[in-house]
Amino acid sequence: MESLSPEPRRKLWRGIKGLSRGKGDIKQLEGRLAPYWRLRVERMRVIFDQRSEKGERRLVCFFAEHRATVYSVLEQLLASGLIEELKIARSQSRGNP
Repeated sequence: MESLSPEPRRKLWRGIKGLSRGKGDIKQLEGRLAPYWRLRVERMRVIFDQRSEKGERRLVCFFAEHRATVYSVLEQLLASGLIEELKIARSQSRGNP
């Protein structure tokens, strides 16, 4: 996001903040990407995961990129196992088994 100019960056942040209120162009992905969701903010896509932890809704936005590349890069990250490693590391840092 740091590479974006100020206005697109502001729009992206507003879109991400709106997720907590269920606002925005949100869609569950399909196929191998089905566990994840996307938020569309103009030409950008934010990939996120949502789950319930201790009765609270948790949204984890972990990837944002232009639509032209976001899905192919996400598939590569899934195939490499990097996303699973990040989930495990995050879980361990919170003291979860």
